[in-house]
Amino acid sequence: MSQQHQAGPPYAPRTAGVGGLPTIIPDVPLSAVFLALFVAFAATNMTIFQVNNRRGHKFIPSAALFGFCMARITTLVLRIAWATHQTNIRLSIAANIFVNAGILVVYILNLIFAQRILRAKQPHLGWSTALRVIYRALYVGVAGALIMVITAVTLSVYSLNAYTLQACRDVQLAAGTYLLVITTLPLFVLAAAYLLPRSPAEESFGQGSMKSKALIVFVVSCLCILNSGFRSGTAWMPPRPSNDPAWYHGKAPFYVFNFTIEIIILCILTPVRIDKRFHIPNGSKEPGHYTEGRLGSSDGSLAEHGAVKEKRPNETSSTLV
Repeated sequence: MSQQHQAGPPYAPRTAGVGGLPTIIPDVPLSAVFLALFVAFAATNMTIFQVNNRRGHKFIPSAALFGFCMARITTLVLRIAWATHQTNIRLSIAANIFVNAGILVVYILNLIFAQRILRAKQPHLGWSTALRVIYRALYVGVAGALIMVITAVTLSVYSLNAYTLQACRDVQLAAGTYLLVITTLPLFVLAAAYLLPRSPAEESFGQGSMKSKALIVFVVSCLCILNSGFRSGTAWMPPRPSNDPAWYHGKAPFYVFNFTIEIIILCILTPVRIDKRFHIPNGSKEPGHYTEGRLGSSDGSLAEHGAVKEKRPNETSSTLV
């Protein structure tokens, strides 16, 4: 019995989805290759986090990248399992949810890195209460979008009611469009950091030049926009029957615009050592804290700054380009 004629609930989707129904060839070999790559990056980022943590160099984004890799490992394991159990609708639900959820970690990290650049280049704007509130609202919105997607995907396979299915589609379109907007925001934050008149209170943080940090955020933003833009663009296209998919529903676009782009992002963020470039002093809460932490300790604890303030400044300078 094919998946398209599986009884329910849950019901098999009647419209084509990106990636289609996974098969042993080519999905299992492709998924296994990406699985190995994500395992390698997960081990690398967790090692970086643990080594830094033992040295008192706390950098949570490294742990977040580990979490992202683990989410992708789960995604690929589920897709392999789905390829070998094609009539298991519950597996397909779980696989589709993880495909949409994992990359959100990278979206948020890139937004945080852009904020750190803004706080260094334009301290009074970057540390303003209004911007703090906006950022927190954006984080809540991302969490809300994820919940909406999970709810809509799950509900859509437990109902045949046309109104319910349309409502689920509308929810997914709204959430996808919101996440696309989120991926563009770091570019606007960078524009504010560099296009506004130079602040006399400008600071620096981490190792490497501010231009190199901005370039990293810019490139990752473009990749995230490509990733989210493909998801959103295909979602907005008119639904097609599962037996008559469009080109963008194929396996090649699925693996290229999802896992390939994500591996490229990891190839950028991990080797350039974001744990050194984007590290800020622990407890930074207002203008001046970036500079105080750099003077107090290379590992950036403001609590320690008072104890070392009278000592000579740390001689470790920026060694990264």
